[in-house]
Amino acid sequence: MRALSIFCLLLLVYNEILAQEYFVFRAKKIQATPDLVYQPGELLIRGSKIIRVGQDIEKPKKFKLVNWQDHEIYPGLISPGSSLGLAEINAIRPTRDEREVGTHTPEIEAWTAVNPDSELIPVARANGITHSLIVPMGGTISGISGLISLSGWGIEEMAVKQKVALHLWWPGQGLSIHANNQSGKSIDEQVKDRNKTVYELDEFFNQAEAYIQSKANSPQNKTDFNPSWEAMTPIISGEMPIIIHADEKRQIISALDWAEKRKYNIIISGGRDAWKIADRIASHNVPVIFRHVFTAPPQANLPFDTHFRAPGILAKAGVELSIGLRLGAWSAANQRNLPYYAAQSIPHGFKRKDALASITINPAKLMGVHDHLGTLEKGKDATFIACSGDIFDLRTTVKHMVLAGTSVDLSSRHTQLFEKYQRRPKREN
Repeated sequence: MRALSIFCLLLLVYNEILAQEYFVFRAKKIQATPDLVYQPGELLIRGSKIIRVGQDIEKPKKFKLVNWQDHEIYPGLISPGSSLGLAEINAIRPTRDEREVGTHTPEIEAWTAVNPDSELIPVARANGITHSLIVPMGGTISGISGLISLSGWGIEEMAVKQKVALHLWWPGQGLSIHANNQSGKSIDEQVKDRNKTVYELDEFFNQAEAYIQSKANSPQNKTDFNPSWEAMTPIISGEMPIIIHADEKRQIISALDWAEKRKYNIIISGGRDAWKIADRIASHNVPVIFRHVFTAPPQANLPFDTHFRAPGILAKAGVELSIGLRLGAWSAANQRNLPYYAAQSIPHGFKRKDALASITINPAKLMGVHDHLGTLEKGKDATFIACSGDIFDLRTTVKHMVLAGTSVDLSSRHTQLFEKYQRRPKREN
């Protein structure tokens, strides 16, 4: 027992020594920020932090050189919302846990349900995604999202920020005029249902505000504990934003008006028609997570490239834009495609620097972690990827990943299958 204790102590000391070592990463290109590139470049790290970045940087007397002279280094990519770890196989219901039962469930924290052994996490990681916001679904208020790192021995270790934002699915403002609409309801009935949903939403927020105010005014008096209203405290106080999921133009306008009236900090997620009111969104200083780059236009008279052009329109208007994929069970399997969603809009008016910002620093900002993630700057986490070429080139392969100073294995189910079939005996003709 004593020998084991001594061994553990020595191991801790050894790891501490390793953490104090300096490493210099040399590459043909380092994209430090969306605006700042070093060609060639060097990155000095110690432990989990970046010490220095630039060209021919000042180095300590002792350091270990990692020569990636044929590679390009980028900040780790950040997905602004997915079901990674909540959904595994879309067709098998027991493997899906992305939806909660209930209409208003703000107390739900999505990150707690993540399966750290999901096969889809390494797949996303292999294409440069280092972090993802885990989004709850179901009901009108579905819960609170949390930011996780895509590497770790358990979900507690993977959780970077447990409470990022409340998720609100705004009621649709469109009305079906067809007799055979999905609900089978008349126009009047549809209007009543929509108004009822908005009324119930307002009532829930009013009750939460009253509950929190009551506790603040009379801390001595015992107030019946309500987990739903308790979870609303950081939202009511303005400490936590609300991510409002809205796509249609009237839906987004309604959400903006509601948030302005109640003085809440919001982020629009989905944003299919956001480009139509880009100036208005920008004037409200509301960030947008655009999830429809590869969605077909909803009206037949719109050009085929409408949603390819939308990110460029939003960015030009001054909207702080993040690019994401559509939510749902399928989003988990497709997270690997995140850089291609941003890349697709570059030939359609989306500046390259804005595209890079949309999958790095901008999602870091809206999640409140931009002080240590999103760019490669002094004092930030040593979280970066090394690629064979431009990150926006479909032919590029992510060769290496360093997450908070630790090298991460990039093997996945996909690479394992590739290697398996490479070993398959060839038939003789």
